[in-house]
Amino acid sequence: MIKKFFKSIANYCKLCYDELVHKTTWPTRAELTHSAMVVLSASLIIALVVFAMDSVFRFVMSVVYPG
Repeated sequence: MIKKFFKSIANYCKLCYDELVHKTTWPTRAELTHSAMVVLSASLIIALVVFAMDSVFRFVMSVVYPG
């Protein structure tokens, strides 16, 4: 029972290794750089939108609740 369990784990690891080494298509450096720039740009845009919304909300709240 235990021997079968460890054999199945070893088989699973071998299959995972085989898939990662032989069947997976890894992106090129240019593709990774492009993807990183897209994520960085989107994050910056979202941060600016949240900052603008926070500033507007703070201004509205200061008008509604002065002091």
